[in-house]
Amino acid sequence: MPWPRRRFLAAAAAAGGLAGSPAWAQFRVEIAGIGATQIPLAVVSFRDETNAAGTLSDVLRADLLRSGLFRLVEAPEVMDERSTPVLADWRARGADALVAGSVSRLSDGRFDVRYKLWDAVKGEELVGKSQSVLPADLRLAAHRVADEIYENLIGERGVFSTRITYVVQSGPRYSLLVTDADGEGAQAALNSADPIISPAWSPDGKSLAYVSFESQKAVVWVQDTGTGQRRMLANFRGSNSAPAWAPDGRSLALALSREGLTQIYSISAAGGEPRRLTSSRAIDTEPVYTADGAQLYFVSDRGGGPQIYRMPAAGGSPERVSFDGDYNISPSLSPDGRMLAYVSRVNGAFKLMTLELATGTVRTLTNTSADESPSFAPNGRLIVYSTRADGRDVLMTTTLDGRIKTRLLTSGADVREPAWGPFGR
Repeated sequence: MPWPRRRFLAAAAAAGGLAGSPAWAQFRVEIAGIGATQIPLAVVSFRDETNAAGTLSDVLRADLLRSGLFRLVEAPEVMDERSTPVLADWRARGADALVAGSVSRLSDGRFDVRYKLWDAVKGEELVGKSQSVLPADLRLAAHRVADEIYENLIGERGVFSTRITYVVQSGPRYSLLVTDADGEGAQAALNSADPIISPAWSPDGKSLAYVSFESQKAVVWVQDTGTGQRRMLANFRGSNSAPAWAPDGRSLALALSREGLTQIYSISAAGGEPRRLTSSRAIDTEPVYTADGAQLYFVSDRGGGPQIYRMPAAGGSPERVSFDGDYNISPSLSPDGRMLAYVSRVNGAFKLMTLELATGTVRTLTNTSADESPSFAPNGRLIVYSTRADGRDVLMTTTLDGRIKTRLLTSGADVREPAWGPFGR
């Protein structure tokens, strides 16, 4: 049977596979739409950056574009952090800010990456920094520079140096990949002839929980992202699915069918006997914790069709949260707890939606028809999700207003089940 989509019952579906080899995926910025407010920014090519593997300034530009908060001003010059730009001239060319820098190889084989950011409106230098990195970390250095520029100009943390995980299917083969936030630098956490679904980051970013069908049933595993060591967390009778870490990292919520219908349970991160949190005559699945760990959101068909509910994290009386439409699944909470992203069936199409929890305002973010698995960036500014385009399953990021989208282009591979990792790396 085909690889199960992560709709209401996807986490409990069984599927098989054969041998094969994965094809890596890479991000390329494809901007769709225009942001309401964007800072015009000039990023000058860094001096001697062609001595490095890849062009650092190109990575920097792509990061800032993807945020939806910047508009690039043409900057054909080559400058570095030691230059003394005439900021009034850059302002006249339409740039509010200017970035320049350099990349030089050190005697020990590392690269010295330096940059400076100027405010062309105020006519002053904002920040200048340097870092020494191994050749393999040059892209990470570019992402860190992008984070610092973002924080200085926007006033909040950037997410360009964070990581995402997702599942690639190439033919009958499956791979769980961990990559930079732009999809580059892929490392395989797991390769398998059987489906892998529902990856979830631990709060410290050091572990991944996921569901593997290698035992010919859904079993939850936890894997160390540094060493690759893994252990079986939940292999109870029936299906074991939809792992979600508690904010303190000490426990996870799971969807288990060990006693019949799928219900929500809590289990220690070390394993052991799970504790049942829901007791309904319906299917309860896809749990997700609030940032303070006080509540759980989950999906249930207790009202006749799948809808999103909320209850105390220790268990208790649930209250319904989603009311627009008759099929709402895959909840993801923004880090500040103000917004819920989810997938809704609208006239037969599955679309990415957001719900402002305080006001009840619902927004449709996409014009595609097979959206799945939304996951917020740790600063809450972007959402990564999977969808279908040109006959393939691909990943997209979108701004919260849906105006700026970035597509993860693939080389003949289907890409699904994204999860955005936390800050810290």
